[in-house]
Amino acid sequence: MDAFPPLAVARGDISPALIVPFGLLLALIAVMPLTPPRAKHLWERYYPLAAIGLGLLVVGFYLVRIPGGGLTVTRALHEYFSFISLIGSLFVVAGGIHLNVKGEATPRDNVIFLAVGALAANVIGTTGASMVLIRPWIRMNKIRISGFHIVFFIFVVSNCGGALTPIGDPPLFLGYLRGVPFFWLPEHIATTWLLVVGAILAVFYGFDRRSFRHAPRTIQAMIKEHDTWRFEGAINLAFLLVIIGAVFLPETFFLRELVMLGAAAASYRLTPRLVHEENHFTFGPIKEVAFLFIGIFLTMMPALGYLSQHGREFGFTRPAQYYFASGALSSVLDNAPTYLNFLELAEATFVDAAALPRNESGEVQDRAGVKQLLAIRETWRFVIAVSLGSVFFGAMTYIGNGPNFMVKSIAENAGVKVPTFFGYICKYSVPFLLPILAAASLLLV
Repeated sequence: MDAFPPLAVARGDISPALIVPFGLLLALIAVMPLTPPRAKHLWERYYPLAAIGLGLLVVGFYLVRIPGGGLTVTRALHEYFSFISLIGSLFVVAGGIHLNVKGEATPRDNVIFLAVGALAANVIGTTGASMVLIRPWIRMNKIRISGFHIVFFIFVVSNCGGALTPIGDPPLFLGYLRGVPFFWLPEHIATTWLLVVGAILAVFYGFDRRSFRHAPRTIQAMIKEHDTWRFEGAINLAFLLVIIGAVFLPETFFLRELVMLGAAAASYRLTPRLVHEENHFTFGPIKEVAFLFIGIFLTMMPALGYLSQHGREFGFTRPAQYYFASGALSSVLDNAPTYLNFLELAEATFVDAAALPRNESGEVQDRAGVKQLLAIRETWRFVIAVSLGSVFFGAMTYIGNGPNFMVKSIAENAGVKVPTFFGYICKYSVPFLLPILAAASLLLV
């Protein structure tokens, strides 16, 4: 990735009017599932054309009217390929792991399960943990599964839990590529992570305890006696390790991505068909993410370009401002490129470019800007703010992070009634998640 300039460096002035295709795509994603059945069916059939069509509209304008636009488009496509290779390979490999569970979970069992999922998200990624654990989560709560079970799973496992390592969430993976050391974040944000995840689990416990108390006790007798704990697809643990190891490979000739995709292909071929059938595995969720996010990556180029060109005008000088600004955009933009652009904004604002080491050609040495930011407390706090804002606020909507949509799709396929796009925000994100994330900003001072 470092062979290309920053994502939004096209030298032509970016008009706010160019953001319209992006806004239209977001509106379609939010509104179309709520329309009458006929319109909803048309959207489900033609959403790939809508996403790609709007993306190509922006690409065409960049190639024809924006100086240097070709490099920006190339960079966006490169970022997208790395993004989809990581979450796609984790999706396929996780789909070959089957965990069968026994009995109806108590609220305490559920809290422990989510806490373990939060830790696992830092080892196998939010996508990997989500795909491995969402089906067992639904099965262990099959008697009283509700929309809030899916929402809080997304809050904890698909987003906030994965804030500690570059493997945890795509934004942090891109930060690692840009020079943030692998173990730097856990050394500096462990307390904040514990408080945020703990607070979310506490709120969930309140919801789940109320649900458990109101569930008729006679229903529990309906659980099949032959349900037992069982683990299948152990070979895929090796493929998960391969994908994790690939994170540390050089990106020359797309070596990292090819190893990830190779592990996914081997996993799909070697996993017994019975395991896939027990998981009800299909490519539907990753197909939806792939098409929608290529549209999002391309249509949001003007939004990120405008931020790159005019970001300094916002006058952001405090970590909390970066936290909320990156978080707000990560709620509706993909959080990976949003992270990159705010990281670049912090570099442009607080790093003296003239003092950075350069190579023989006069170009700034690779990763020098990020290293400068991390050198002193006054500036490394901005890296923390952007990291936490991008990861935590990805849980605010279904489109804030790739796993969110896949979890929603898997739950719907399993017959769970999940909240609508607006129901998710109005019933859960704003009244419960947002106050917790706002309180976390006090630790950034």
